[in-house]
Amino acid sequence: MTLPAGYTVRPMRVEDAALIAEHSGAYTSALIGFAKHSVEDVANYLRDPGFDPATDGWVVTDAAGEFAGSATAAANNDRTRANLEVLSENPAIVEWLLDRAVQRASDGATGEVVASVGVIRQDQLLPEIFAARGFTIGTSVHRMRINFDGQVPAPTPPDGATVRRGAFDDRSRRAAHAVLVEAFRGQAGADPRPYDEWFASRESRSTFDWSQLTTVELDGQAVAVTECNDNFVNTDNCGYIGRLAVVPAARGRGLAKFLLHDAFAVDAAAGRSGTILHVDSSNPTPAVAVYTSVGMSPDLISDIWRKTV
Repeated sequence: MTLPAGYTVRPMRVEDAALIAEHSGAYTSALIGFAKHSVEDVANYLRDPGFDPATDGWVVTDAAGEFAGSATAAANNDRTRANLEVLSENPAIVEWLLDRAVQRASDGATGEVVASVGVIRQDQLLPEIFAARGFTIGTSVHRMRINFDGQVPAPTPPDGATVRRGAFDDRSRRAAHAVLVEAFRGQAGADPRPYDEWFASRESRSTFDWSQLTTVELDGQAVAVTECNDNFVNTDNCGYIGRLAVVPAARGRGLAKFLLHDAFAVDAAAGRSGTILHVDSSNPTPAVAVYTSVGMSPDLISDIWRKTV
């Protein structure tokens, strides 16, 4: 398949973050009333050490040089999974970019690759195109949000729990990463990267600081973590919980709810109007129920379309 006449494609650049965020924001605002991604969120994605914009991203322009579409294909470290992003209002360009992204996802793979792409549930253009190319819905991701009305009281830690704020040395970072690995073990697509890749990706993000990582210990052992960032400060004036993890052996002791209330209190004290997080509806833990029980509710649902290539 070729691009429609009059359109050209070039490799993506980190400097395209503002351009992509602008057009993504316009596209999603027409569907749901707000931008799904901030400029910082897009820039962090393009700067990630595991992603090379020159080979893993494309920008399509029209005859006047104006933006007409973009796509990315970000594979995991063993090239068994790839997350795709496709943006355009032109169906023919969507089809071309999707084909290019799928091809890139399989480049260098020694076996099958599961390609995934998220689609806002209100979108009527993309599902038809994806279905025609063999994609099916595998799960859905809910963007959960709570809004504050004034200050939020800091919660009391559960009995026997020690709270460590910040991870400023290798030991504390490795302890937090070990919690993530154990908590998400067996959850394909949610399992964290190997430590060195995880560390490098956090170091590359303009919206993350190691002071935003909170660890809870029981009997001197790290068992729960929140990894927060400022991805949604400029767009929503909200804090963001990028990861919340509790190891299986420590579940049922109120640690997840404590960490949620703790993040709410920290965000409210910083003048934020709320807190946001994302959750996979197929999460084997009762995560959605936990989030709703503390007052969060979904303001955006995206279906995750998947295809094995």
